[in-house]
Order: sequence, then C-alpha cells, then structure tokens
Amino acid sequence: MKLIAFAALVSFAAVPALAQTAPTPAPPAAAPAPMATTETAKFTVDTPIEQLVANEQAKAVLMTVLGADITQNPFYDQIKAMSFAQVQPLSQGQITDETMKKLADGLAAIK
Repeated sequence: MKLIAFAALVSFAAVPALAQTAPTPAPPAAAPAPMATTETAKFTVDTPIEQLVANEQAKAVLMTVLGADITQNPFYDQIKAMSFAQVQPLSQGQITDETMKKLADGLAAIK
C-alpha cells in the first residue's frame, strides 16, 4: 500500500514538470542607433599617441603644440599605446592643462 501511494505521489510530482511550456524566445535585438548627424572629431586627446603620430595632420598638431617630435622622446615606446589623457598625470607637470586644451583644439580641427 505504501508503495502504491509513493508511486502515485511521484507520478503526480512528475506531471507538472512535463507540462511546462518552452521558454519564451528573446525579443529580437534592437537595431543599431542611426549615425549621429553631427560629425565627431577624428582624433582627440583620448586617441592613442601612436595613432596620432601615424596621421600627418595629427602629427603636425603634436609638433606645433609640443614643439618637438614626440617619437624622439626616450619614453615614446612606453607611452605610444597610451593617450595624452592617460600620459598627462604621469608627466610630472610637463603636459599642462593648457597644453591639453591646445592639443584637443588642434586635433578637433582635423576632419
């Protein structure tokens, strides 16, 4: 008798598990946002230095603002993958806020 009651209990417990519906499929991914109508700057102070140096216009801005070829800096190999925004705090005051503003303005003018 206990075996029959146990079998009935197990069969009732298993029925709801079998009666579950399939999960609802995820909604389709949202379409990417349309391109902004305002043109963004090609280069910023957040662009890696090696990318700036690779572009003649950006390199000219660096030469004008910094007054020297940054690729000749003894630390160039260590900082080339970094941006000026990342290098400034490490520059011990050599890259001032004024220098950053001049770099930002000059780089923003490149289209």
